[in-house]
Amino acid sequence: MVAEIKAMLVETLMLQTTAEEMAADQVLFGPVGLGLDSVDALQLVVALDKRYGVKISDAEVAKRVLASISTIADAILEKRSGAGPA
Repeated sequence: MVAEIKAMLVETLMLQTTAEEMAADQVLFGPVGLGLDSVDALQLVVALDKRYGVKISDAEVAKRVLASISTIADAILEKRSGAGPA
């Protein structure tokens, strides 16, 4: 799952970083992470909805789900188990 998410990030956001260079606990936003911005966040929200059916309904959910690659994986697994990110 983590490898799939890394590949999706590279493809969707056209990152200069490769999937292999990312850690599962990689922070996505800010100078210590991948350095994603609000435009990247919007693209990521759309990609997660299209590919995995994970809907990010508000800023609090976005902050929790989009914190790292691992938190995205957790949200996808929650969705698949029927709980959904909330």
